[in-house]
Amino acid sequence: MRSTLSDLLADGRTLLADGATGTNYFAAGLGSGDPPEFWTVDHPDRVQDLHRRFVEAGADIILTNTFGCNPQRLKLHQAEARTYELARRAAELAREVADAAPRPVVVAGSVGPTGELFEPLGALTHEVAVESFREQIRGLRDGGADVAWIETMSAVEEVHAAATAAIAEGMPYVATCSFDTAGRTMMGLLPSHFERVFDVEPQAPLAIGANCGVGASDILVSLLEMAGSSIALVSKGNCGVPQFVGTEVVYSGTPELMGKYAALAVDAGARIVGGCCGTSPEHLAVMRAAIDTHERGEPPTVERIVGEVGPLTNSVPSIAEPAERRTRRRG
Repeated sequence: MRSTLSDLLADGRTLLADGATGTNYFAAGLGSGDPPEFWTVDHPDRVQDLHRRFVEAGADIILTNTFGCNPQRLKLHQAEARTYELARRAAELAREVADAAPRPVVVAGSVGPTGELFEPLGALTHEVAVESFREQIRGLRDGGADVAWIETMSAVEEVHAAATAAIAEGMPYVATCSFDTAGRTMMGLLPSHFERVFDVEPQAPLAIGANCGVGASDILVSLLEMAGSSIALVSKGNCGVPQFVGTEVVYSGTPELMGKYAALAVDAGARIVGGCCGTSPEHLAVMRAAIDTHERGEPPTVERIVGEVGPLTNSVPSIAEPAERRTRRRG
């Protein structure tokens, strides 16, 4: 049974998005520096296996293997001409898994940043970025994705470009940023200001929120800063804090910790909870159980978050007054 993200959000329950792509691929044999997007063609069985394991763990939303599937990133591997091909095939692989599931599962087309700076800090223009994202999102749409999932953004200009592309291709969209620099994005955007970014868009996102960044505690604080949003909120946090063990990056979060994070995210107002870097299907299964057995409570304090999930890596950002934020809501 195929359902849209709007359909699932209308049910009123908290939805579970999937976990990490890259770190799970590394565990399955992806080489350092190799583009995960190539696995869509070279190892489709491994791509579908991860999708399937996330669905079996309880995911309502699975993201396609297309985080870096834009011309700017693929150019690093002399593959910019394959943007549409790889995006479409990735969506087809995820669609097959979702359609075989015993319950509705949404296919979200992952749209990550280009990795380039916009004018005047860099050479990337709005027009070029929009066309790049359109090519990717067109492939995702044609391959069967239900929604464009714009993620790990830091620049407002790039959020606008990706949203413009999704709207132009007739796709609903979700947008999340990485608030990993003293509680802001790398380009200075505060979580409390994120919703107003979309005031100029002719079509609002289905959900907004935070993903990746640093540890689970930090993303929960970012989520609290978005409280009161008129748009559904997303929290897709890393599995603890990344640490070097020898030459490998290991994430500190246990399944139990990620279960606590999921329950706190629900209390903080998230309608969609998931994992990012380091989050395995085993972590996700515990998060599913935590969400299903948890009754939404009062928003957690920073002290409670630190006590249950661990210390903050970032400082708590300075935020705008709530009254100021509410006066800028979309009508």
